[in-house]
Amino acid sequence: QVHLVESGGGLVQVGGSLRLSCTISGGTISVDAMAWFRQAPGKERELVAACSRSGLGTPYPDSKKGRFTISRDNANNTVYLQMNSLNAEDTAVYYCAASTRRLFEVIATHEMDFWGKGTLVTVSS
Repeated sequence: QVHLVESGGGLVQVGGSLRLSCTISGGTISVDAMAWFRQAPGKERELVAACSRSGLGTPYPDSKKGRFTISRDNANNTVYLQMNSLNAEDTAVYYCAASTRRLFEVIATHEMDFWGKGTLVTVSS
């Protein structure tokens, strides 16, 4: 069973930056694509960024390009989400998720096999 633990959330001012981390344990050999999702109060969960087993990543959707960057350190079983120029609309619980499927399938379906419990990011002015 794959276990995911997020960290790095917290309170940040508008325009600030945060880096979220996700540590993966147990059954990591079965994991292919990784992703970050977020859910803001009163809104549906949305895909923020995803990356392949090799770490080739893409912020998703295009509106987050240049602000959010996903990266992956397979040697340390960790995935990161670097978030810059944060604004109030970025306030949400951010979830790390793992899939046994490839990146293109994750992008197409948003279906994941394993989830972390989430970390809260609050952007204040």
